[in-house]
Amino acid sequence: MTIVVTGGGSGGHITPILAVAAELKRLDPNTKVVFIGQKDGHLVDIVEADQHIDASYFISAGKFRRYYDRGLSQLFDLSIQRLNLRDLFATISGLGQSWRVIGKIKPDMVFTRGGYVSVPVAVASWFRRVPFMTHDSDSMPSLANRLIAPLATLHLVALDPSIYPYPLDKTVRVGVPINSEYRPVSLAEQAKYKELLGFHQQDPMIMVTGGGNGAETLNNQVVANAGFLLKRYPKLRLVHISGRLWYESVQKRYNKLPKDQLERVVVKDFVSDLYRYSGAADVVIARGGATNIAEFAAQGKACIMIPAKQLVWTINNVHILAKQGAVISLSEDQADQELRLGNTVSSLLDDKKVREELMKKIAQIYVPDAAVKIAKLLLQQTENGRS
Repeated sequence: MTIVVTGGGSGGHITPILAVAAELKRLDPNTKVVFIGQKDGHLVDIVEADQHIDASYFISAGKFRRYYDRGLSQLFDLSIQRLNLRDLFATISGLGQSWRVIGKIKPDMVFTRGGYVSVPVAVASWFRRVPFMTHDSDSMPSLANRLIAPLATLHLVALDPSIYPYPLDKTVRVGVPINSEYRPVSLAEQAKYKELLGFHQQDPMIMVTGGGNGAETLNNQVVANAGFLLKRYPKLRLVHISGRLWYESVQKRYNKLPKDQLERVVVKDFVSDLYRYSGAADVVIARGGATNIAEFAAQGKACIMIPAKQLVWTINNVHILAKQGAVISLSEDQADQELRLGNTVSSLLDDKKVREELMKKIAQIYVPDAAVKIAKLLLQQTENGRS
């Protein structure tokens, strides 16, 4: 049995794919798991190094750029439209490449996490009469999944199926697949994680992540408030996972801090064991991607979410959680205000009861065993197709 897994190049796509691949291998070690990704995509090395991926293929794919904060003006921006036209041809080329790859490996089923690379893979699979399932981690379907939805066998979603524009009889709520290392973190386990990172158990700690590719605006906002926080809390530890593109610029800005503050800052470009860092944290600052939300919910972490204004789906994710009292939400404009973010972090570090309430509420939204559920559905649908 061969199952193809595919999805865009960000950590929010790759992490669920690898979690599902691990469960497929656990449930049926004889299953061959093949990854199809984008040429020159991010985090390719992470996928190729994963022990549960038997083979990898890479195709051309194009992105359709649309910026929700720019309105109709972007239609007349020649630089944007030139890139969209270029990527249209990349997608057409990727369709041909996908046709050849699918014909070569002859998979029984395709699982797509979304992202623009999934469009040519899914369409080619349909032409080859190979069924595929989509998955949406966010509260709003991605453009890629909306485009290929009419051809899909099944739609797997993170939240209540009724909020998605899919037929209810073809939609199943499974949650967000994450690494099995993400689980509830007790105070004793948190202290152990801190020790493993070289920190004292009682040192307060903040962890920052903008997702697998990082987020420039979030990076800048955190750095702008770091001096204030490190001065106010002499034992505070700050772990900032910047994303590979932004590592050097973020580190240079931190290097301007006084020596006693700088030595309490750890900057990482990317980590494959994020659960250790988030597990150790007292407060997490993140952008609001669905995979990160699921990971922090599994651990029960107090979070401040600052969604990117151009990523409407992250805004919607965070809005839903904030209404439930599961996270503290700041818009990018609010986080840009002088010391607004710093004071928000301080209020959490100073008030254990507020932190505990956030931890309790976010833990309630976690849907366990999503990767197991997806793997079982893939194997079940494959068997049904054979019979």
